[in-house]
Formats: sequence, C-alpha cells, structure tokens
Amino acid sequence: MQQAPDVHQAEPIPAAAREAIEALLQSGDLFRYTAPENAPVALLEREFADLLGSRYALAVSSCSAALFLSLKALGLPRDARVLIPGFTFAAVPSSVIHADCVPVLCEVGDNYRIDLADFAARLDDVQAVIISHMRGHTSDMDAIMTLCDARGIPVIEDAAHSLGTTWNGRNIGTIGRVGCFSFQSYKMINAGEGGILVTDDADLVARAVIMSGAYEHNWKKHKGPRGENSADLAEAFGRWQNKLPLYNLRLNNLSAAVIRPQIPELARRVRDGRAGHDHVAARIAVSPHIEVPAPLPGEVRAPDSIQFNLVGLDEPAIRAFAAAAERRGVKVQVFGLSTDNARAFWNWQFLAQVPDLPQTRAMLMKACDVRLPVHLTAAQLDAVADILLAAMDEATQAAAA
Repeated sequence: MQQAPDVHQAEPIPAAAREAIEALLQSGDLFRYTAPENAPVALLEREFADLLGSRYALAVSSCSAALFLSLKALGLPRDARVLIPGFTFAAVPSSVIHADCVPVLCEVGDNYRIDLADFAARLDDVQAVIISHMRGHTSDMDAIMTLCDARGIPVIEDAAHSLGTTWNGRNIGTIGRVGCFSFQSYKMINAGEGGILVTDDADLVARAVIMSGAYEHNWKKHKGPRGENSADLAEAFGRWQNKLPLYNLRLNNLSAAVIRPQIPELARRVRDGRAGHDHVAARIAVSPHIEVPAPLPGEVRAPDSIQFNLVGLDEPAIRAFAAAAERRGVKVQVFGLSTDNARAFWNWQFLAQVPDLPQTRAMLMKACDVRLPVHLTAAQLDAVADILLAAMDEATQAAAA
C-alpha cells in the first residue's frame, strides 16, 4: 500500500522567530502595550497592512474575535440581521450572536460559493453581510459589492482561508469594509491561534482597537499607514475614548514574534499551495465520480486544501469511499456526513431557528475536503491522488457488486 503523507504537519517556524522569542523571554515583555512603541504586535500590524495594501490593521486573539469586533465596530443595533453563507464554519454565526446580532443564512451552490439569486432575495432586511471565502473559494465579489453598495449595507470579509487569494488583482480581505484573517495552525501563516483585521476606515478601526482592549491611552500606540501618526485616527480615538466596552481580545508579543518571520514566506507558500492543489485536482479529475469546481473568472486562489464533489454516488458509496481512503491513510471529510461537523449548518443548534437550505444541504452531503499542506512534495501529492483514485475504484466496484 502506498505511504500516505502526514497532512497535519505544518512547516517549521523560521529561525528568526526563535531568536525574537528568546529576546522576549529574556525581557519578559509579552504584553503588546509594555513597550512605548514598536512592540512586535504593532510591527506585525504595520507589516500586514502593507502586505495587503490597507491603511490599518489590528491583531487580535483569533479570526472569530476579528469578526466579532468588526460587527461591534460597525455600531449595529441589537438584533441587527447579518447575512452569512450557509456554508461556513460555526465560528461565523457564533460571532454574529456574540455581537448581539441575528444570523441570516443564504444558499450556497455546488461550487461552494454564494447563490447570488438567494443572496439578493434576502438582502432587503439585513443590516450587514459577512462573506465567508470558505476553504478559499471566493464568491463573485463584484456582484456582491454592487448589491450591497446599492443598499448601503457594509460587507465584512471572512478571509480566514484566503490569505494570498486575489480577485481581479485585488487582495481578498480588502474589498469589503473590513477583512478578517486567521493565524490558526491550518492556515497559510501559523501561530497556533490568532487573527487580524484590516480596513481603510479610521473610525471603524479606532472603535475596534478600543474594544479589543486598548484601555486608558494605550490606543496612542496604534499608528496609521507606514507607522505615521494619523490625524484621522487620533480624532477617532479621541471621539471614542471611554465610550466603548473593553472585550480584551488582544494578541500577545510571543504570537507576533512567531508570525512576523512567516510573512516573507507567504508568496512562496501561495505559489506552492496553488501548484500542489492544481496537480492533485488534475489527477483525480480523471474519475467520472470526482468533480473539482473551477475558480471563477478573476479569482486566483491560494489553497492549502482541496475540495471536490462526488458525482453519481449514493450515501453508502460515499461512506465507502471515505472509509477506503482513510484505511489507506488519507482522511476525507465529507462535510454533511461527518458527525457534528462544525461546517454543516444543521449542527448549529445554538441558532434560535435552524434554517432550511435544501441546496446547501444537498451540496454538503457530497462535498469532500482533504488537506494539502503547501510543503508536500510532488511524490507526496501523487500519493494522495493515487489513494483517492484507488479508494474510488474500491467504493464503486463494491457498489456495482
């Protein structure tokens, strides 16, 4: 049997991080506001904003925290309705509820992207939108922004899986009012946990900074573009000083020290991840039972996993395929068939009412997910593809018998 690669192992953290961590351990300056300026978290924010071409960035404890703070910083009223896709991670509707808002779900198509007709039909009674670029699959942001801008509805991009993806040349996360990213270990940049939001809106980021935990006058350590003192930002901070609750969702200097040396590695990781994904996609697409949705025109993805739909298989055959792949060492997650999967909307029992989304449900019952970390070699990528094809042969032969 072919040896399956370990798809859960991440790349080593660059040596520069170890040096920075050792210096922090010697100084004990782990809190982001200890230093008068240029703390590792502050430097990370500047570097990340520059990377994406945004004016402001705020590093926080998770992407979920970034989503929550984005909603709070928009100043939405209690029970505001926030439209989200039916295919996303449970943390997204959770952040909406945590922000005292109400999640409204819309349908998602077989290509894992928002069904624009259903999206448009639900827009009239919502006050904000979160677009989840789920597993890095970008919905039609031109159409979405046209619909939302016409109604004055702010758009938050959940770009947890999309660092490095572009839409018609623009960085995902910079198209809406605010973009939120993740540094969890299964993302392009790995700090174990952590998140960051980016925006060009001085008032929004000032509110988010204060609510993230910039008590007293620590907000003065947050700068504008290129580390400059921004008059717009200073005015916004003064306007909101002592008028907002503190949720204490800050990132610490140790995490920033782990993240910063990985930023120069991002372009290479994106390139390798796209090449690996496309190689495996071409290999497994020879099966008539496997369909890998193509990117939309204008979308250039930065994947570290692969998703595909199973075609012409009933549920027993789908389960047989997943089991056969796992026996060979490749874990295939079928979103709708994995018990308690946090990406299957019917498992979000914390919602006041679980919606009926038949199109999204049908998609999730046949949509598969396999990790493809960017460090896999060509031989390892071929091993994954060979295992998936062998598992499909086994499952379909058993079904025929």
